[in-house]
Amino acid sequence: MDKPSANPPPLRLTQFAHGGGCGCKISPAVLSNILKHVDRGLIPPELMVGIESSDDAAVYRLNDTQALVATTDFFTPVVDDPRDFGRIAAANALSDVYAMGGKPILALALVGMPIDKLPPEVIGQIIEGGSSICREAGIPVAGGHSIDVVEPIYGLVALGLVHPDKLKKNRDAQAGDCLVLGKPLGIGVLSAALKQGKLSAAGYAEMLRWTTKLNTPGPKLAELAGVHALTDVTGFGLAGHLLEICRGAGLGADVNFADLPVIAEALDWLGQGVATGASTRNWASYGEEVELPADFAPWQQKLVTDPQTSGGLLVSCAPDCVDAVLDIFRADGFSEARVIGQMRAGNGVSVR
Repeated sequence: MDKPSANPPPLRLTQFAHGGGCGCKISPAVLSNILKHVDRGLIPPELMVGIESSDDAAVYRLNDTQALVATTDFFTPVVDDPRDFGRIAAANALSDVYAMGGKPILALALVGMPIDKLPPEVIGQIIEGGSSICREAGIPVAGGHSIDVVEPIYGLVALGLVHPDKLKKNRDAQAGDCLVLGKPLGIGVLSAALKQGKLSAAGYAEMLRWTTKLNTPGPKLAELAGVHALTDVTGFGLAGHLLEICRGAGLGADVNFADLPVIAEALDWLGQGVATGASTRNWASYGEEVELPADFAPWQQKLVTDPQTSGGLLVSCAPDCVDAVLDIFRADGFSEARVIGQMRAGNGVSVR
């Protein structure tokens, strides 16, 4: 009988998951097909935002000066380090509150773990990682729920507050608006390289830098009258989440590919054919609504559909508001924020 190894291989969280981070989201086409069979149910007059416009969170008016922002987000491991996994998942969940222009007030933990496979201390590190991000956001983890499941799952229910007049919805973008992206693209590519054992230490550091960075500019951007719409770029990729703004507002958008901020190492891996399966599923779901140049390379298409985990805020704002928007981003440490395109009459997304 073989004896146990004196030095067992290190536990890798990603080995327990078929996908990771926002790359494990149900594809846009499949999700749409599921939801078309679901009755919307009760819609009280206080419900300011529901499922009608693919916004980032539900919003319920409490009174003339406060509306409750409610969302939930959870996923399987995108990295192997337990604490880093918890930090990334928590930052990603809180992002939906910021993307509505809201300020988080509390969170509840969602925990699903294979209890027979993961030691208690590893699960504890995941939860502590999420709690550390909530402390950074200035909010408590006030409870939660846990179950025993096959794949590790962690995330949050996130609640926040926003002034009803400052709420930013997808459908309020206007023709002529400039589009500003707050974080660089490429997280999905880096996660694919990590799972293949190829990602460098510097690439991992960049991945952590952006996926754990809270989208704190959201409430400050909401104070600007010239900011018309906000969302965050996550599992459906830049093109997919921009299409949600387009559909909500009844408009189209032009994206200048050369202006997209991109993590440098992600570009290297894209050139070597490294990408996630979710990128392919994203394109299959909405590619017919995206116009690409005839000479576009496959890696360029992969970039605009690359699923982002805890991705950047995407802002639709009046041209005379761009400088103020960029100032807010840069004051909060978002040095890569860029103007990447503009909204226009029509429909769909065109990439130049």
